[in-house]
Amino acid sequence: MDNILTTLLEFWQSTNIPEQLKNVDVRGAFTNPWVLVPLIAQVGWWIYKQEINAIVFLILGIGVWIFTGTPYAHGLVVDGNLQLGKVIPVAGLGLGVVMVVIYMIFIRGD
Repeated sequence: MDNILTTLLEFWQSTNIPEQLKNVDVRGAFTNPWVLVPLIAQVGWWIYKQEINAIVFLILGIGVWIFTGTPYAHGLVVDGNLQLGKVIPVAGLGLGVVMVVIYMIFIRGD
């Protein structure tokens, strides 16, 4: 098992995926028609099929992705030290996201 994880980690690093994820141009991605048209088509299909869970999960995912790019999120770790005063709001946000996901999957149900 450890050998498989080591191999996957080496593959992950060799493909430079972490650096590519850091260099994603969010504004460029959401103004590019090759991304925007399929995204709008998918959301339109979900609205037609009344897939509210999928729409909510998409909004949560994009919201968390945008939050991680804010100056507040980048200020969580300064010079290798975690800023404890900023942890509680981020933990609250994470707890809220988890609560919405649990509600949508288990409580609300279709």
